[in-house]
Amino acid sequence: MSVLLIEPFYGGSHKQLMDLLQEELQEDCVLCTLPAKKWHWKARTSALYFMQTVPTSSNYRILFASSVLNLAELAALRPDLGKLKKVLYFHENQLSYPVQKCQERDFQYGYNQVLSCLVADVVVFNSAFNMESFLKSIGKFMKLIPDHRPKDLEKIIRPKCQVLYFPVRFPDVSRFMPEHKLARLEKVIGVKRSGDAYQSEGLPGQQESRAVMKASDAHPESGLCEPQPGLCTTQHEGLPSPPAAPVQAEAPESTNPCQGEDKQCLTFNLSNILSGLDYQQRPLHIAWPHRWEHDKDPETFFKVLMKLKEQDLPFQVSVLGETFSEIPDIFSEAREVLGSSVLHWGYLPSKDDYFRALCAADVVISTAKHEFFGVAMIEAVHCGCYPLCPKALVYPEIFPAEYLYSTPEQLFKRLQNFCKRPDIVRRHLYKIQKGCER
Repeated sequence: MSVLLIEPFYGGSHKQLMDLLQEELQEDCVLCTLPAKKWHWKARTSALYFMQTVPTSSNYRILFASSVLNLAELAALRPDLGKLKKVLYFHENQLSYPVQKCQERDFQYGYNQVLSCLVADVVVFNSAFNMESFLKSIGKFMKLIPDHRPKDLEKIIRPKCQVLYFPVRFPDVSRFMPEHKLARLEKVIGVKRSGDAYQSEGLPGQQESRAVMKASDAHPESGLCEPQPGLCTTQHEGLPSPPAAPVQAEAPESTNPCQGEDKQCLTFNLSNILSGLDYQQRPLHIAWPHRWEHDKDPETFFKVLMKLKEQDLPFQVSVLGETFSEIPDIFSEAREVLGSSVLHWGYLPSKDDYFRALCAADVVISTAKHEFFGVAMIEAVHCGCYPLCPKALVYPEIFPAEYLYSTPEQLFKRLQNFCKRPDIVRRHLYKIQKGCER
């Protein structure tokens, strides 16, 4: 047990990463976690909990933790752990995380992350956008201190930093794909069917992904942002084909508005989509697979769809993603306005149902105000969806310019065109970002 894994918020992408590391390291690691509930309390108090619960061992060599943990506190409370090589992983950073206008940014959370970086030996970010937005915000953030401010913290932290794209692993979704997507997949990647499934052993990028820990020794002092495994491991102008394994995150503290009749309706509707009339004759199917929260900007998404509805343009929409205790009002308003255009509404706890819904869709939309990586969009592209993302945040780092828009008006015009000509996206072959080839 040479590697100690600590995750104070064991859910979603945080859980995915720890599970992958545990699978790769097997008996060479020990995992200590807390449930993915009450994030703010975990960020403030988890170090004290882990001080008491992490078992003592002379075998530890590396401590790997997400940035939810106050690493400085834990290292001080447990000197034996402070002596280890400490790797800190940023899924998100609190210096550039958006807050609603009615709220003030809590200084403590960003301050904790800065302290954690100072005591860490290696600081890993899931994207260059995440890394640069954090590092470049440190100076401004420290100006919030009334006096006697620390200096040059960015210069101290930057040499420790590197980018390692989130290691997304996918299952074979070919069994969920409609015929035109299967034909496109076969044409582009050159796979062959075996009965109702595709023979996946020949697909590129299907090898086991490397453990994140193996990268922790690579250029820790350089601060260089080198290409790392992620969406950019694809080699073809077709569907991305990351390593095959389950990826859909479990939803902590979520409610599921898609129960009973709605769930049955989903199965029925998707069954109809995949059979019957020629797929090219069906309305454009739009997917929105994001958390139902303000930072994903559902207001912009639904306003664009309502405008499409006003113009009597044919489309269907599946609104997926996790829901929490507070749901923005726009969701109830949009469901009423969109009416029969709604194909599915609500979180899908089943991974198969989730991927089945994405495979049935034509276009996947992001309107996010915050995104440091964007697993949901990459999952949808893997399922054959045409992505439309803001020309901001992490998206230009991952998606070519063809899939980016600058304003809601541009998004509307793209969707307006696709509603009139859905065959455009159904024939489209996804183009990978330049520089992403192996």
